[in-house]
Amino acid sequence: MDGLDDIIKEFLVESYESLDQLDSDLLALEDEPDNRDRLASIFRTIHTIKGTSGFLALPKLEKVAHVGENLLVPLRDGAFQLNNHIADGLLGMVDAIRSILTNLEDSGIEGEADYASLIGQLQELLDTKGEVDGSTPAVVATDAENENASGKDASADHVAPEPSVAAAETTSVKPAESKPAAAVPTPKPAEVSEAKTPPKPSDGEKGKSVADSTVRIDVDLLDKLMNLVGELVLARNQILRICEKSKDSNILAASQRLNLITTELQEGVMKTRMQPIRHAWSKLPRVVRDLASACKKKVAVEMEGADTELDKTILEAIKDPLTHIVRNSVDHGIEPPEARLEAGKRAEGILLLRAFHEGGQVIIEICDDGGGIRADRVRDKAIEKGLITPEQADMMGERELINLILLPGFSTAQTVTNVSGRGVGMDVVKTNIERIGGTLEIKSVAGKGTTLRIKIPLTLAIVPALITETAGEAYAIPQVSLLELVRLDCDLDKCEIEFIHDVPVYRLRGNLLPLVFLDELLGLRPPRGRNDYNESVNIIVLQAEDRHFGLVVDSVIDSQEIVVKPLGGFLENIACYAGATIMGDGMVALILDVLGVAQRSNVLSEHRDRVPRNNDLAHLDGMSESELMLLVESDNGNRSAIKLSTVARLEKFEASRIEHSGNEQVIQYRGEIMPLLQLGNGYGGGVSGDENGLINAVVYSAGRMHVGVVVENIVDVVNVPLSMLNEPNKGQCIIRDRVTEVVDLDQVVSHVAPRGFDNPMFA
Repeated sequence: MDGLDDIIKEFLVESYESLDQLDSDLLALEDEPDNRDRLASIFRTIHTIKGTSGFLALPKLEKVAHVGENLLVPLRDGAFQLNNHIADGLLGMVDAIRSILTNLEDSGIEGEADYASLIGQLQELLDTKGEVDGSTPAVVATDAENENASGKDASADHVAPEPSVAAAETTSVKPAESKPAAAVPTPKPAEVSEAKTPPKPSDGEKGKSVADSTVRIDVDLLDKLMNLVGELVLARNQILRICEKSKDSNILAASQRLNLITTELQEGVMKTRMQPIRHAWSKLPRVVRDLASACKKKVAVEMEGADTELDKTILEAIKDPLTHIVRNSVDHGIEPPEARLEAGKRAEGILLLRAFHEGGQVIIEICDDGGGIRADRVRDKAIEKGLITPEQADMMGERELINLILLPGFSTAQTVTNVSGRGVGMDVVKTNIERIGGTLEIKSVAGKGTTLRIKIPLTLAIVPALITETAGEAYAIPQVSLLELVRLDCDLDKCEIEFIHDVPVYRLRGNLLPLVFLDELLGLRPPRGRNDYNESVNIIVLQAEDRHFGLVVDSVIDSQEIVVKPLGGFLENIACYAGATIMGDGMVALILDVLGVAQRSNVLSEHRDRVPRNNDLAHLDGMSESELMLLVESDNGNRSAIKLSTVARLEKFEASRIEHSGNEQVIQYRGEIMPLLQLGNGYGGGVSGDENGLINAVVYSAGRMHVGVVVENIVDVVNVPLSMLNEPNKGQCIIRDRVTEVVDLDQVVSHVAPRGFDNPMFA
């Protein structure tokens, strides 16, 4: 459904509701003819319908509403009082409006009736101040009665309607353009009919109107419902945790059914809170127009992805940051027309607003084709204001220098105006975006333009998270900041953790990754020395702003959807925590604030001066030409390496959950039937569990279909040079002093299932 249909639909819903209220108000007004508040309310309703119908090119509806509005003006102002004749006329007007709206909904046009007699009666009531003999009944003319109607225009004194407030608000549903709303081409009623004509109801079945299919719900009620669904998700997690240990197939089936229903309910409730981002963009074209006029510039606004939806709470939170960014783009970014012409550009600048979904987040980009940000100018200004030292500036790349504009107190404006130049704004924008779990990135090319990229979560209530454990306590890490997991075996002859100025780092594909030990950061143990790494290390690679760092935890437990609970007042100012959640076993786990952890550990500041930039490391050891491989061991002790890019997940299953389908072994996985194969043995290799009754499986996925490759042990994740993998050694190489077979999961699956995922086993 395009933007025009959305406008018509919203207009119909609001008008039907208003007409129902008008009937009640007019009947009540007969008992209290001097009630000025009620008269004012009736007048505003008719004025809104008249103004919107003028904008939507509905002339008959506009004429009826206009003459009714003319009659209501002296009533509202007290020139004369309401009597039965006037009430009959106004009620007839309400019936006529309802009839026109019904025709508009059914066929997309206003119908054949011209309502001349009704318009004439209302005009007579106005001229005689309601003192008529009542001989002209307020009857709504039908189409049949008007086949031979004269078509006399009873509103010859009609004046052009003023655009009402409601009309302006309604137009915001349409994707905004750089021109004001008055310049929007007026659609013909017939243009609406193509998509709006509903299927005719069958015999004995009454068609459902647009008003009957729409319900308006208070936001507070939705918030309460969302909280209840969150509690249901917590209860679901606890029940699933308990039922995992049960061997009763009925209990397992019931728990899986509960899981499915809860997930669908959660998705349904979340959709009720989702709104298109055009609601946050609707006022920006006017902001751009006014500001461009004040700055003597020409700026056109373009929008892409206005139908992208996100949670209403987040939508409200980003309105002010978006407005500030747009104002900055017009004021600082886009040049005056004469400067643009000298640079070989069009005199009119372009401001593009783009929104789309990516990786479970909403991406919003604000792009201009202006002069861009000069890194050298930003550097000089930052040094002048004492925000950085010349030594720090020398170590920064262009991107880091540009990001200095996000620091408090920074401004490159030459003069202070009512628009900018006070050094207050972009740091507040950044803070507000980070408060809702988002990030802000800036990319700029001098002379070409600037792009500000905002990443924000779809919702804040229920988020996917990685559950970890450190010092016996559980901590949740939002997956929106998670890049990958790495496990190191430091009990070997050589530990891969290195040090630069006492800062532990790990060389990840040629880039030095600073490490933060969570137990040390939280003061749960003293800092480790260089020789204290004699056990396995679990590294969670995270992103904070534009930097990557590794958070070291004792163990990784699972990934699950968690319900975010706010912290108490005495904990809310601790930078490391974003909230709390209740685990499946009923215990409370703290949710880590990735940005707060990075700031507290000085990853974003102090380490910036200590750790070489990533682009300076590509030449080290030739590690940039490498492949990340998963090392596993089969039941006969042989070691194999699998490309990590082909691995969807690593899972542990209870062997008791294995079932048989023909001669094959399968297991229920995420509501699907997943076949199992043992590395080297194919299907039906007699998969059995370890001493704890568990099996390790590497999950290979293609769309919604999965295959579980059962291995004895998952050893590690290592970087292997491509030159080693490409050597013609019959698919073998030496990794960590062990002969290792290089396994291609794509070939393994195609070998055991020649028809691939068309095999009935995968259906």
